[in-house]
Amino acid sequence: MNEAPTKQLSEVLAEKAKVHHAARPKPLAWIRTSPGGHFAVAALLTFISLVLLRTNRDLEALIVIGATWTVIPALLITDRLYFDGEALFRSGLTALASRALYGRRQELLVEDVERVEVAAMRTLRRGGTVRYRYRIEVSGKGRNFAFASGGRKFRRMANALLTRILEDKLDARACELRDHLGEPKQLSAAIEQMGIATDSILEQTDETARHRIEARAAHGLENNSDPERSHLLRRVANDLRVAGRLRESAEAFRRALHMSSDNAWLIYEYARLLRSQAAAFGDARLLSRACAALALARKRAGDDARLLTRVGESFFEFGQPGRAAATLHRAVELGAYGYRPHLGLAEIALSEGKLAHVIHHYVDAAHIAPDQATANLARREADYYTRLNNDEDYLTAELRRMNWLEGAGRIQQLTARVSFASLFVALTGSFFDQLVAGVGWALASSSIIGWSGALLVRKFLSRRGGLSEAT
Repeated sequence: MNEAPTKQLSEVLAEKAKVHHAARPKPLAWIRTSPGGHFAVAALLTFISLVLLRTNRDLEALIVIGATWTVIPALLITDRLYFDGEALFRSGLTALASRALYGRRQELLVEDVERVEVAAMRTLRRGGTVRYRYRIEVSGKGRNFAFASGGRKFRRMANALLTRILEDKLDARACELRDHLGEPKQLSAAIEQMGIATDSILEQTDETARHRIEARAAHGLENNSDPERSHLLRRVANDLRVAGRLRESAEAFRRALHMSSDNAWLIYEYARLLRSQAAAFGDARLLSRACAALALARKRAGDDARLLTRVGESFFEFGQPGRAAATLHRAVELGAYGYRPHLGLAEIALSEGKLAHVIHHYVDAAHIAPDQATANLARREADYYTRLNNDEDYLTAELRRMNWLEGAGRIQQLTARVSFASLFVALTGSFFDQLVAGVGWALASSSIIGWSGALLVRKFLSRRGGLSEAT
């Protein structure tokens, strides 16, 4: 009697499922997740198998080592991040296990992204070229997704993702990757078109001759200058800086500045280059020149609140909190771009220990946030620092948590170094003296246990309020 309605209901549900599946856009880009965590687990299990082998438990050691180097590679191969234009989500065996455990998919909608931060690490330096490894961290709604640079897939993912996120959520490096992360072949073609000397030629040319050549080139360019060429030089200079080709970037910036010396954005970007050179070559004079260039960019920015905001954030990054605060206050007064200036002022106030000012700026940021996600972030930060300011017990617990977290980090670094050294002693000492090998194995075991304990402690202490709730 109820067979017909039941059949119709099942058909409707099946049709809706098909429509939902068809409406899901195809991934625009994908990238493998960072393998650091998987390698750490593999190294720990491999060490356990060595200990089992040393204690004559051959079968258990074989099972552990076999399972480790069967399961871990499978997890590495399948663990990926996908972006379909609407959401960033994780796929693979690790994501499947997490979904079975927590009952939800690991994904983050673009509209729910609260902030994007980029960390840059120098991995190689040769002459004027620096090899940067970028790590992008996207956070929102209590979820964090991170991926690191490594070829064409990273460039495709960064371009697809960062161009769809509001600029208020991006830090300076994220904006630079969004605008100037390109293909190496295209960059080489642009360098050849602009007539920029290669790094090897610049390295062989002394400073006086180089300035003389650049002055002549600049004179010729000024006579035949046009806005389009100046724009192309500026873009190539920034592309080279992001690619780590700092000496060639400096030459392109000098040529562009000869043609457009009053361009405040160009001066700001040149200051960012000087900061990169100062960090790469350890030259304090370059950092002073970078601060001077930022001051000039602030002077010529006029009423450009967006540029003033980026200049203020760079001042703070360069270790000039006073100049940063003055510049960000100027951006707030203009009123056209107020969310990020308030966040920057809150960070400066926090570095100075002024909790009341931190709360004030986060509350103001929440009121003028561009969307709900950024408003939630600012409101949550305001609530956290309000509780710190009003509750002395909570403040004491949080200070204790931060101190313990820092101590756990130091212990983890120390035990990691000791474990590698002691494992080397244990493996090589067995050829000379078993007593030395035994001491090495004991130290390695102790350090591995200490490293694992410190890792667990850091996981627990990284959550705000976790210590106060536990006590």
